[in-house]
Amino acid sequence: MERLRVDAAALDEYAEYRRIVGDDDGGKLFTPEEYEEYKRKVLPIRLQNRLYVSWRSPSGMDCKLVGPETLCFCTHRYKQHKTDYEVIPEDRPICVPCRVSRCPCQSYHYVPLNGTQPIRCRCKHFADQHSAAPGFSCNSCSKCSGFHSCFTCACGQPTYAHETVVETKQERLAQGKPVGQDVPYAAMGGLTGFSSLAEGYMRLDDSGIGAPSAELLESPITSMDHPFLKAFQGPSSSAQTVSQIAGTSSATGQVSHGKHSEDDDMAYFEKRYQERLKKEKAAKRKEKSPVPSKKPLD
Repeated sequence: MERLRVDAAALDEYAEYRRIVGDDDGGKLFTPEEYEEYKRKVLPIRLQNRLYVSWRSPSGMDCKLVGPETLCFCTHRYKQHKTDYEVIPEDRPICVPCRVSRCPCQSYHYVPLNGTQPIRCRCKHFADQHSAAPGFSCNSCSKCSGFHSCFTCACGQPTYAHETVVETKQERLAQGKPVGQDVPYAAMGGLTGFSSLAEGYMRLDDSGIGAPSAELLESPITSMDHPFLKAFQGPSSSAQTVSQIAGTSSATGQVSHGKHSEDDDMAYFEKRYQERLKKEKAAKRKEKSPVPSKKPLD
């Protein structure tokens, strides 16, 4: 058992090392001294000058938030691009060039997938059949002057209407977009929370902007909340008073309250169901009943 704990701790340490160092060690693990020197040099840069990368629609929605493993047009991942800057460039857009040897990619450029399948250009060729150099000309035909896909994103806009955006923390905050917490990990891009992995139209929270306030979490359940939420609320003050008078434990009070809420919910839905049946029957009777004919006046 002790050995399992040691192995688990070693795995956690290695995972932490890999998230911080990424591929910067060239495939050979740093010595403890080199690791500490690397952190001393790089971590302040990441905490202060993190770059947020997203694939944005014309409406301003971040349809895709780019993470370390997200592929670029050049077929290399975001973590294989230059993501650490001691001083953030003043020129816009900010360039994030690929660090892979001989790759012509001058800045990270996101290309969506159709499920798990690559999308095609209007010339019928895939993205990897185009050059990663600026212009993205096709290598398989002479008619295509650059990658241009009409594939429609889930937001309803075509691919060519989107743009890959690289911005700073201050620029995102100025737009009211989430920035999450400052982290020391490499190439985090636009990821700020678990919901960052979802597509833009499905991302219903602030995607890592921070934990909900204690006031919100502790606020009482009201009639405006979802009926199923009531089943999990704690006993009210009146219920607590009754349980104390009866000499019951708090656990018993909670269980009985939960059952009571569940019964109320089922009765509510049953009532609505019966009302709907009555309306449907009344509508059918109205359709079947003959329209009375008007008799001519004598």
